[in-house]
Amino acid sequence: MSSYGRCYTKEVNGSSLPDKKPTVVFVLGGPGSGKGTQCANIVQHFGYTHLSAGDLLRAEQNSGSENGEMIKNMIKDGQIVPSEVTVKLLLWAMEESGNDKFLIDGFPRNEENRAAFESVTGIEPEFVLFFDCPEEEMEKRVLNRNQGRADDNIESIRKRFKVYTQSSLPVIEYYDSKGKVRKIDASKPVEEVFEAVKEFFTSLDDKVAA
Repeated sequence: MSSYGRCYTKEVNGSSLPDKKPTVVFVLGGPGSGKGTQCANIVQHFGYTHLSAGDLLRAEQNSGSENGEMIKNMIKDGQIVPSEVTVKLLLWAMEESGNDKFLIDGFPRNEENRAAFESVTGIEPEFVLFFDCPEEEMEKRVLNRNQGRADDNIESIRKRFKVYTQSSLPVIEYYDSKGKVRKIDASKPVEEVFEAVKEFFTSLDDKVAA
């Protein structure tokens, strides 16, 4: 049985990759930019499998596996989980899905993630869907989402915005230099945002089918 791990990963001996690769779209945007809502719409309309690197890491931690214990201990000790570990979790999830079209949400978080994904898998994204949203709007949305705990959360929310901006912008700039960023004005209403999103995925479907 073939697998993404075997078929799509560069082997240590340097064997060449097959022609057929999965279609991958990275989805980036700050907390409250609406990524989750729009990913659900894309899954429903275009048949993609939605993978969240953060969710996969959390699930692995809770699985009781040896790998999960390692991740849990690293996080507990304040260490950053190696990019290769996250990439392998993504590959396993891609393999298990049985699909060949993937939205990878909230990844790559930084340049190291990006480099590890491309070197381990040999896959470049078709494009990066970037939900661009003003910080004030994202803050308002996150606070509304966390009703009752607004005062407690405001500082931590701002820290999350700062970390996101510092780590993710270099990734966006890298892919922008390669003409792969598709920027969405995420401050608009959900329906309007999805109309813009649809155009990019319809064009990609046409390209893949050609």
